[in-house]
Amino acid sequence: MARYELNYEALDNYGKKKEVSAAEEYLDWVETVIFAFFAVILIFTFILRIANVDGESMLPTLTDGDRLVVSHLFYTPEAGDIVIVNSTKGTVYGEDNRLETIPGLNKIIVKRIIAVGGQEVNINFSTGEVFVDGKVLDEPYINDLTKDDEGGHKYPVVVPDGYVFVMGDNRMNSTDSRRDLVGFVNEDDIIGKVVLRIFPVDQIGTPQ
Repeated sequence: MARYELNYEALDNYGKKKEVSAAEEYLDWVETVIFAFFAVILIFTFILRIANVDGESMLPTLTDGDRLVVSHLFYTPEAGDIVIVNSTKGTVYGEDNRLETIPGLNKIIVKRIIAVGGQEVNINFSTGEVFVDGKVLDEPYINDLTKDDEGGHKYPVVVPDGYVFVMGDNRMNSTDSRRDLVGFVNEDDIIGKVVLRIFPVDQIGTPQ
């Protein structure tokens, strides 16, 4: 009858290899988690930010309490973009047609860019039509017509270079570039462009 002898040394080495392999797997997992954590921190520090909608000035596009992802890396403002603005000052043309700056709302606001530097904005507050460079804007996103003149400008008005003209989609309930407290928004005060709504979950997507 054949005799079999167990190689206890081999079994012991096999057990040790399994222990080392499990330890290596655990260390790899920890390393992956740490890397992912710091990657997220870097992304949200240098590329993306989270912002909350406060108020109803962007109805029906955005609602109070919405949570948004904002991109600010290499961003160039364009008409139609929904942006987050640090409204610390308002800039308007003074009596001598020079830019004047006054203390602003001192809050973070979300608005839509209507025109950029060098473009002419005109508003017919009787009909509610908004013109940019002489052409009526097609604005399917607004909640109501633009019939509220908040006294910040004499129209038509040319947006200075390096600034943008913003308005909320809820035109009759929005403090925006029509008012001197916001006025022309310096591009440096734009925190970033809204690229995604992440809350409420049933409305996840890119707001238009």
